[in-house]
Amino acid sequence: MKSFALKFLAAAATASVSLGALAQEVTLKVHHFWPPAAMPPTKILQPWCDKIAADSNNRLKCQIYPAMQLGGTPAQLIDQAKDGVVDIAFTLPGYTAGRFPVMEVFELPFITTSAEAGSKAAWDFYSKYGKAEFDQRGIKPLMFAVHDNGYLHTRDKQVKTMADLKGLKFRAPTRMTNKLLASLGATPVAMPLPQVPEAVSKGVIDGFLLPWEVIPSVKLHEMVKYDSETDPTRPALYTAVFTLAMNPAKYNSLPADLKAVIDKNSGAGLSAMAGRTWDESAEPGRKAATARGNVFYTIPGSELDQWVKASSGLYDEWVSNMDKAGQPGKQMLQDAQALLAKYKK
Repeated sequence: MKSFALKFLAAAATASVSLGALAQEVTLKVHHFWPPAAMPPTKILQPWCDKIAADSNNRLKCQIYPAMQLGGTPAQLIDQAKDGVVDIAFTLPGYTAGRFPVMEVFELPFITTSAEAGSKAAWDFYSKYGKAEFDQRGIKPLMFAVHDNGYLHTRDKQVKTMADLKGLKFRAPTRMTNKLLASLGATPVAMPLPQVPEAVSKGVIDGFLLPWEVIPSVKLHEMVKYDSETDPTRPALYTAVFTLAMNPAKYNSLPADLKAVIDKNSGAGLSAMAGRTWDESAEPGRKAATARGNVFYTIPGSELDQWVKASSGLYDEWVSNMDKAGQPGKQMLQDAQALLAKYKK
């Protein structure tokens, strides 16, 4: 009888622990650099947080900290996720130059045609080639996305030709875009988004590379007069890669059913949604510059041919760097291009 009672108590204790695990509530600390009302946190991050809350019966929740509220710089976000300072960071791997070179293939100039296609391709490419790179650096990506086409925005001079870039100081977000600017004759100045408004207003830079989506949220359309877009039938001048980066230990600490909620709402589906949302955000972002009376110019394909030629060495350099790292660089580039073609609308 005593043995039965002990077994009963043990079983009851196990059941209690199991029920406790099932009922566990988790609040994820999420950090990013955008202003609270910017498009990515409101149209991509918040819907994701709402969805994981709904699918977990409110046992998974986000506590979102915008605009670097938890301290540090945008370049430190990826390490904050790695080190467990935050559970999730929404950021650009390219803010840490050279640490994630595999995914830089989607930041090569004139390679993407839409954010949705680029984002779908980026997730597939990560799944084939990028997992080891992020695993080794202590990051669990939940999504990859690229933004809508990036353009040239200048304070005092319209850029119409490559020659117009000579001597201009231009902000770029990543190592690859800095190399692009240098190949075109501009003087690249690396800085994260939050520093750009002050740099433009003080004349530290003459202009910047940015997609339309983000410009109104930091009022940059009010600080420049000229906007130079590229022939819409051509691939984008540039784009940048974003990730929703989770701390692996935090993910591994979740009970199985909450891991399943994260898994269900991440990966290819979330990447596609984010890219599509970036594509849809371009025109509303552009309207702010139109309403202000900015001067627009579309750089024609005949001129862009020279830009493509001038920057083509970046492709060879990326392939060479992959080869040096023991990876099949040429095949990787071909696979990235094939994925982009597959998803092109």
